[in-house]
Parts: sequence; structure tokens; C-alpha cells
Amino acid sequence: MDRETAEPDVRSMPGEKAAEWVNFHHNHAAPSTYVYDFVWDITEDAIGPFCTDVDGNVLMDFTSHVAAAPFGYNNPKIMDRLESFDLVDPLKMAGQDFYAGGGTDPESPEIPTATQLLDRLTDITAHYDLDTVFLSNTGAEAVENAIKICYNNGGHRALTFDGAFHGRTLGALSLNRSKAIHRKGFPEIGGVVSVPYCTCEGECSCGWKTNGPGGNVAADKLHHDRGVIDPEEVAYLIMEPQQGEGGYRVPNDDFIADIADIQRTHDIPVISDEIQAGLGRTGELWGIDHTEIEPDVITSAKGLRVGATVANEDLFPSETGRLSSTWGAGDIVAAAQGVATIDAITSDGLLDHVVARGEQTTDRLHDADPDFVTDVRGRGLMLAVEFDTKKRREAVVNACVKRGLLVLGCGHKTVRLLPPLDVTEREIDIAVDILLEALDDPDVRHAGTSKVEGEPTA
Repeated sequence: MDRETAEPDVRSMPGEKAAEWVNFHHNHAAPSTYVYDFVWDITEDAIGPFCTDVDGNVLMDFTSHVAAAPFGYNNPKIMDRLESFDLVDPLKMAGQDFYAGGGTDPESPEIPTATQLLDRLTDITAHYDLDTVFLSNTGAEAVENAIKICYNNGGHRALTFDGAFHGRTLGALSLNRSKAIHRKGFPEIGGVVSVPYCTCEGECSCGWKTNGPGGNVAADKLHHDRGVIDPEEVAYLIMEPQQGEGGYRVPNDDFIADIADIQRTHDIPVISDEIQAGLGRTGELWGIDHTEIEPDVITSAKGLRVGATVANEDLFPSETGRLSSTWGAGDIVAAAQGVATIDAITSDGLLDHVVARGEQTTDRLHDADPDFVTDVRGRGLMLAVEFDTKKRREAVVNACVKRGLLVLGCGHKTVRLLPPLDVTEREIDIAVDILLEALDDPDVRHAGTSKVEGEPTA
């Protein structure tokens, strides 16, 4: 497949083979989040955003596997680094509690391992004085360990935000405020307080700004004379620098300034959940880099290929065994992929490219001013198109798939656009053309204003 000339080519979605694969899969699969019956054929051609399904359809993937494949399919910068890797057994070892060397010396090994991944992560978080990493398997585990090290330093309360999504383990679920289905019926960590995540333009209407002593709802609750929460009891504040599952919402500058003031005034550790927004997705290495907040902890995963909790050594427990994981981040190939991914993101002006392609996308959509679209927002290549109704959004997702463009929903009535970080100008134009064409699909135009229950999530 030639990336410079490839285009979507769909005969039927889903095709007969896809239906066969899906039916067989569900013989034993637990109920989960299945957005559409797209079955990627890993034996067929794929490059960049282009991939082939089991029926031979060529599709353009603007989900990047929910940011877990930051360069799309078979990127040479990743694949060439791994090509000479001779597979060994075990490929999965006992995580950070065992060591693996890649030949020669640790400064420049033939094959990078978890050791080099730790080094890369502290390099790209050094501007926040973060010098220590605990590796794990997933983003939820990265969050779990972030809150554990904060609780370890004192306090039993926490602040989270309306619309937040931090994972599906029980601790992370306790911090979620995006959809009831994630949390209902499950036990939760106590002491978690949620406050608005302010994205208001102009006068605040979400409830964040108040006439109280602190000027915003969180500062009011923490006020030394008139608040209801003792700041000394707050172990951490956790936030997404741009919300993901909650609708790709971008915080406003006043809100960010308020959070920074709360952090300074009360010395409350701030955890920046970068699992979707980090690693160049927003045009900066970390989503929090767009703000004045200096995080005490960064959590990363998805595009990193493993989970990582990054903080200063002083925040981590000093006792051995306080943090541990038999298999956490013990995948040797994943560690090498993580190193290759960071190296690709930090080279060749990629972040400037991300910004430029993001502006191209939003400019085209704003110029088209399509029907049913109420907002286009985001940073870099973490973009959202919001529609007038949830039902319309669902119809748009389906109409795009029929035309060979894979997109996902988020929030209540929003489509997210997550192309590969090295997406080309041509590929953006193709995808936007498909999206605009999908808006003229009869099923989209007649979707009406009624709302439906349930929603695909990640």
C-alpha cells in the first residue's frame, strides 16, 4: 500500500467475513464497548491512517485506536527500530522488579528496554522536576499508582472534575464523573469531591465561578475560615488537561489560573492525567504544557505502550515493596516500542506538524460551516466536532464508516478526530471531505432531535 496515493475503498460495511469474525468473537467475549463491526485484517496492508479489513475494504482510521497508536499503522520510525529484534522467551518478564539489558551498555543498547523507557520519560518531564517513574501495564494502573503515592504522603480526600474519566479499576472509577454506567453499583474510595470543569467562554455558567470567599467553588470549599474541607486532608487534585471521554473539552484560562492558585495556596499535589492528551497529541509533549500548572504527577499510557506514573522522587514511597507489580510493564517489545515512539515524537519538528494539521482541520470545518455542527474544538490533533443531538452524532459515525472513515464518539453528542500524529495534508483533506459528505447522508439529515440511550465509549 502506497501511503501517498491510498484512498478509502469500501464495498460493504460490515462484510460477510467481518460478520463471521464478530459472531465468533462474541461466543466467549464479555459485554464491552463495541462501536462498529470493523475487523482489521492484520495480515493485509496498512500504513499511516490506512488499513484493510477482513473483507478487503480499505478504511481511513481517525481513531488511532483511541490515541493508543499515535502514528497509526506500521510507521517506519517505529517498525524499523523493531525490525532487527529477535524474539526471545519470555517476552513478558516480571516488570520493574527484574532487569533486562539490551546488549552493550545502558546508555546506548542495541535494543532499548524498560531501563531506557524510564530514562526517556524523565527526560521529557524534567521541566517539571519529575525524576522517578513507576511502570505498569495500563492507564488505569498508572492512575491507581498516582493516587496511591499521593495518599501515602497524607490526606484522605481528593478533588476531581465533572466530566472526568480516569480508568475502570475501582480506584480510578471513584474519580470518574463522565457517565453513570461506569460507576453505578461499584464500591468507591471515600472523600472524593467533584467540582465543575470550566470551559465557559465569557461569563461562567457551569458553576465554577462563585461570589464566595475564594471566587470559585473549589477555593470556597477549601477556604480556611468559611470552607467545608480542610486543605490538609486533601491528598491530591486530579485533572485531564483536555478532557477525553467527557467530550474533548478544553479548559479556559481563568479556570486554569484558579487551579494553579489552589495548588500554590494549599500545597495540594496535582495529578495530570495525560493518558489521552499526552505524548504530542495536543501539539505539546504534554497537554498540561499548554497551561501554567506545574504537575506533581503525570500519568501516561496508550501511545506509550505501557502505563507510567511519573513524579519527583520525594513524592514516591521510600519503602521497597510499597509499589510493585509482578508483570507490570514487563513486556520487552512494548518497552522498545515506547522508546521508539518517544524518539519519533521528539524529532523532526513533529509537534509543529501536529499544530499545523490541527489548524488545517479546524479551518476547513469552520469554513464549511456545516449543518448540525454546534462546535469544533480541541488542540493539535485531539479534535472534536459537536452536533446538535446525540442521535445525529450516532448517525454521523455510521455514515462515516460506510464511506471508509473510522471515527468515535465522546461526551454526549460529540465526534472525536484522532488521526496519526504524522497525518499528511492530503489525508486531512480526504477525511474532512468524507465527514462533510457524511453530513449529507439521508440518515444523518433525518436523524431528528430525539435522544437515544447508550453511547460508545473508550
